[in-house]
Amino acid sequence: MAEIIRSIRGMNDILPDVTPYWQVVETALKEVLSGYGYQEIRFPIVEKTELFCRSIGEVTDIVEKEMYTFNDRNGDQLTLRPEGTAGCVRAAMQNGLLNQTQRLWYMGPMFRHERPQKGRYRQFHQIGVEAYGFKGPDIDAEMILMTARIWKKLGLTGATLQINSLGSTEARLAYRDVLIAYFESHQDELDEDSQRRLHSNPLRILDSKNPAMQALNDAAPKLIDHLDDESRQEFEVLCQSLDDAGLAYEVNPRLVRGLDYYGKTVFEWVTDQLGSQGTICAGGRYDGLVAQLGGKAATAIGFAIGIERLISLLEATDALPIIPSVDVYFVAVGEAAAKQSLLLAETLRDQIENLKLITHCGGGSFKNQFKRADRSGARWTLILGDDELSQQVVGVKTMATGEQETVAWDALANYLKL
Repeated sequence: MAEIIRSIRGMNDILPDVTPYWQVVETALKEVLSGYGYQEIRFPIVEKTELFCRSIGEVTDIVEKEMYTFNDRNGDQLTLRPEGTAGCVRAAMQNGLLNQTQRLWYMGPMFRHERPQKGRYRQFHQIGVEAYGFKGPDIDAEMILMTARIWKKLGLTGATLQINSLGSTEARLAYRDVLIAYFESHQDELDEDSQRRLHSNPLRILDSKNPAMQALNDAAPKLIDHLDDESRQEFEVLCQSLDDAGLAYEVNPRLVRGLDYYGKTVFEWVTDQLGSQGTICAGGRYDGLVAQLGGKAATAIGFAIGIERLISLLEATDALPIIPSVDVYFVAVGEAAAKQSLLLAETLRDQIENLKLITHCGGGSFKNQFKRADRSGARWTLILGDDELSQQVVGVKTMATGEQETVAWDALANYLKL
């Protein structure tokens, strides 16, 4: 017997007992986003590798270690998208969407080659939200408030908002020199990753998850103390807007985000209920990215929500939505009854909007069919045999009580609407 081919490690099947939760969560996200005027955009999962190198940054874990990159038959170097912002910007530029303000969202798989663990997979799913052409900080506040509304719609608790400002490019460059000088004076205390990043991307040292680096990072000079005047004023306006809306937050001066294109506002929603993978939503401003990719300069801000982590947090906090069960399971014994049950089922679907009805297919004894009806969780089981067929009636059993009645075919829709 041939060996069974299994899925790639870190690329998981999402099975039918779980997908209903995904559907409910995705629907809630879409409803909130459309309520704020955001429109869906879809773009490829494969892009030219250069797109991610130029946008994310050459000296990042994603580009250095994690991208799935390959050469196609034409010799082009291509990459499975590790995140969505770069592809969305590319699509907006290429299709002329940046001639006016845009509010966009997208959903789908992302790919990063890293060690799989709970909450961190090689194929994972995100919903991304991007807004172009808004100067802010009002759009910054809207985006953050919109994420809070998503949690409210899902009944989610246990997430905390952290915000920070990375300032202008000029302010970050000046701060970079201060930070390098600080870490050089403590070079013996730096771990291997921090040593490597010291002169190429020192801000990423502040994002280190190594516990041994925490005390050193806590004592480091804070970027928020080196902001330019414009960034400081915009950050103060953002904080005031969140205060006015009654949204609690924590200013985290060590929040720098892992991608090079961010500047000014950055934010994350974090939780302590998912272990080390505690970020469920993250984003910020990236006003320079469009020009960096060859387009005309345009302001931009966005965020992404990890679907797997969001569902895990809903489960951990007992906030998973109740999935509507099957309304009706149709049991039919005998060839003639089976044929008629299909026709009656179609009639009921025409007459009752959103009816969830399973018609038994594949034959089998009455006993086995009824076992399946019971396992389906249906509210009612419809029973059609030779006797019912000859009288043009159906047995209707209410599964919760065990009570059974006989209902004529033409009265069945009204009965089930009760």
